[in-house]
Amino acid sequence: MDKPKVALYWCASCGVCEEAVVDLAEKILEVVNLVEIVFWPVAMDYKIEDVEQLPDGSITASLINGGIRLNEHEHVVKLLRKKSKLVVAYGACSAWGGVPGLANLYSREEILRYVYHEAPTVENPQKIQPQLKTKAEEGITLELPEFLPRLLPLDLVVDVDYYIPGCPPTPEVTWKAIETLLSGNLPAKGSVLGALDKSLCYDCPLNETKPEKVLIKDIKRPHEVIADPSKCLLTQGLACLGPVTRGGCGALCVKAAMPCTGCFGPLDEVIDYGGKAVSYFASIVDYTDEEEIEKVLGKILDPMGIFYRYSLPASRLRGKITVAEK
Repeated sequence: MDKPKVALYWCASCGVCEEAVVDLAEKILEVVNLVEIVFWPVAMDYKIEDVEQLPDGSITASLINGGIRLNEHEHVVKLLRKKSKLVVAYGACSAWGGVPGLANLYSREEILRYVYHEAPTVENPQKIQPQLKTKAEEGITLELPEFLPRLLPLDLVVDVDYYIPGCPPTPEVTWKAIETLLSGNLPAKGSVLGALDKSLCYDCPLNETKPEKVLIKDIKRPHEVIADPSKCLLTQGLACLGPVTRGGCGALCVKAAMPCTGCFGPLDEVIDYGGKAVSYFASIVDYTDEEEIEKVLGKILDPMGIFYRYSLPASRLRGKITVAEK
């Protein structure tokens, strides 16, 4: 009997989701025995033409990580959607935009100008900037993919069947998700695979030290305090997003005395992760005086980076919209 065919593809992300697959360690040998990998450009010598030649719907599942930032990404994910029975958003960048999605706070022109002309480490007196097409001395025309106006999560470009959360997904979550995808007993479309349907606090070893009602008088950045690893980080004034973040990661950051940053994304039924996080923090500041409240919340120096670190492109804010996009 033919093995299920699987494809893996990397869009706009740091690449650690690719490493997360390798982090399955010896279990990756089980994966290889269970499936036939038909497309994984970062690890094997496959070309887009190889996918184009496959019959439509012949790939059992495509795991796609990273947001859609180039027209090449858009082309390939649409091709994989056509060739696949299931498309899975693998990791926070694919599911909600991730850290690269914070670039949506700036227009395409602002990003290119800063990167190639204004950044302190750039020395570019000739003001050279990549062009979509350049004619080389040999007479060959070289082409680059187009940098799209903003980054989009995968489900705003193609229909997505399932999501695997994390930045990156842990090996345990990845393996559980693969088992589910190959089981033949699939959950409802749109489900999050391999993770919990409860918040991180239920998965956290410090949960029993958290009072029923958390109230804080101050907010501290991680470098400003040596956290007590035996007590709830929220009660120590650290901006831990565990109460509004899906569990399933094993609370790895918290176990290292670092607050949760939200990479497993929202719980079911939450429309806007960042909005939920803002609402939660507003509810636990233990002041009634407006001036004191502003003073405490003013210590959150980068609200977008804290509350929308992984989810800006998928949120209701989306980011900066240029006149051309309207």
